[in-house]
Amino acid sequence: MSDGSQNSEKTTYKRVLLKISGEALMGDQGFGLHPPTVERIALQVKAVHDMGVEICLVIGGGNIFRGLQGSAQGMERTTADYMGMLATVMNALGMQGALENLGIYTRVISAIPMDQVCEPYIRRRAVRHLEKKRVCIFAAGTGNPYFTTDTAATLRASEMNCEAIFKGTQVDGIYDKDPKTNPDAIRYENVSYDEVLHKNLRVMDASAIALARDNNLPLIVFSLDTPGGFAGILQGKGTYTTVGAA
Repeated sequence: MSDGSQNSEKTTYKRVLLKISGEALMGDQGFGLHPPTVERIALQVKAVHDMGVEICLVIGGGNIFRGLQGSAQGMERTTADYMGMLATVMNALGMQGALENLGIYTRVISAIPMDQVCEPYIRRRAVRHLEKKRVCIFAAGTGNPYFTTDTAATLRASEMNCEAIFKGTQVDGIYDKDPKTNPDAIRYENVSYDEVLHKNLRVMDASAIALARDNNLPLIVFSLDTPGGFAGILQGKGTYTTVGAA
């Protein structure tokens, strides 16, 4: 297993959180986990880990179950949200397996205690894992209904004293409109927290953006589909959008 001691390349940040959607794990499938896709993302995490960067992950659960959709179809919202949290635990375990197959020590840490499959969230223990160069995957959101995994990512990044949140998406940044359906869409290089909220740019939900703003935590939006994108951005390369103070 790798302990991340081979810090040979200059990086912008020393501790970061990577937020990805559950849908990012399903590849071309319409549901569930696609192991080759999970492995591809794990390789991007490994590349950054090998640079000596301490990494946390938060993964959504939309490839398995989305609480809001369940609620919209008549389920009680709290129950639907808890089901979505359990979906994130499944994704976290899948990513843990992929990372450990690559030789990276990994811990899944759940906001909902389930001691037989992962660790409960204890802040000081999680920080110690990071200091030991283990990858920490935070699962089950905040442990509370009505909060998204975007908010959980911002909360955990703040608690872990991360220097930035990286949001891996299907496009290489934030655009003024959907670039997939609008060829004239304009990509932002830099945008303020308030502008994201005012223009409803939908990169993260409003509570997550507000929490990032209150803690002066930069948000970097990039494409997970670009080979080497995550590691490249940490070396100052690549195409992305930075959300920060005005």
